[in-house]
Amino acid sequence: MNEYLNRVGRPAQTVNRGPADGPVQQPAASGKKPKGKINLSKIVFVVFSVLIAAVLVGSIYLLFTANKNTISSQIESDKYQAVFLNSSDGQVYFGKLTVFNKDYYKLTDIYYVRVQQVQPDKNQAAQSNISLAKLGNEIHGPEDVMYVNRNSVMFWENLKEGGQVVKAIRDYQKNPTPSTNNNTTTTTK
Repeated sequence: MNEYLNRVGRPAQTVNRGPADGPVQQPAASGKKPKGKINLSKIVFVVFSVLIAAVLVGSIYLLFTANKNTISSQIESDKYQAVFLNSSDGQVYFGKLTVFNKDYYKLTDIYYVRVQQVQPDKNQAAQSNISLAKLGNEIHGPEDVMYVNRNSVMFWENLKEGGQVVKAIRDYQKNPTPSTNNNTTTTTK
């Protein structure tokens, strides 16, 4: 048996009980600690695991509750929004605004204000025709969706159903005529 234990790499231990008994083989030590003693490393591991789990649960809770108080959560999806860009011309688009991702908004069913200068007669003051135009009727034929960088948005507003812009949009939806724009008003300068 000694030879077998030596071949597998574990030396056999011999204990002499006395001259008459001869050598007795004892099993090699198993490395287990005696029962009854507290294992400090297991306690530290359990405490650390509980702390990590608490931090994760708290983070998830904050992620979902904080999301309810963001500006994007105030978008009323059943209404139209006015999106004011911080461009030099102060362009405003009207449509259905949603959050595309953390960097972009998505705007669909898009309208914008078109201003046309009218050449006056000698005796008249300069005039401007202001109308609401549907996106997609332009010469380059864009689709009716726009992805707007959030950094380009100065602010946006939910529009009331009874406001002039929404009324003009509803009128256009009843009678879409791409060659003419609804809600044309004339102002003088």
